[in-house]
Amino acid sequence: MLLNRTRFVTLFAAGMLVSALAQAHPKLVSSTPAEGSEGAAPGKIELHFSENLVAQFSGAKLVMTAMPGMEHSPMAVKTAVSGGGDPKTMIITPASPLTAGTYKVDWRAVSSDTHPITGSVTFKVK
Repeated sequence: MLLNRTRFVTLFAAGMLVSALAQAHPKLVSSTPAEGSEGAAPGKIELHFSENLVAQFSGAKLVMTAMPGMEHSPMAVKTAVSGGGDPKTMIITPASPLTAGTYKVDWRAVSSDTHPITGSVTFKVK
């Protein structure tokens, strides 16, 4: 009986640890501009995550994927990536104003569990 109780407690504790680690993965909660939105050129792009980010392992790149009436290979856009006042926020600031076209932000977020999560946000500038 004692062996079964010890085994149960050990398995339960291991399950709780795995559950806690899984919850530590950052998830993209929202972005400005929002996924699939169309509007004026943003001065900055904000990504808001569910967990605090480890800045030295997190980052993003911005590419222009299409111009009005013309598809083309993705063209990198020069940016600065920084954290916001909130450690759950990543800010991407273009070096110059964005022109009309479709843009994609490819991001990499790492939180305290050090497991990288990647994703992207696409938006259009009129």
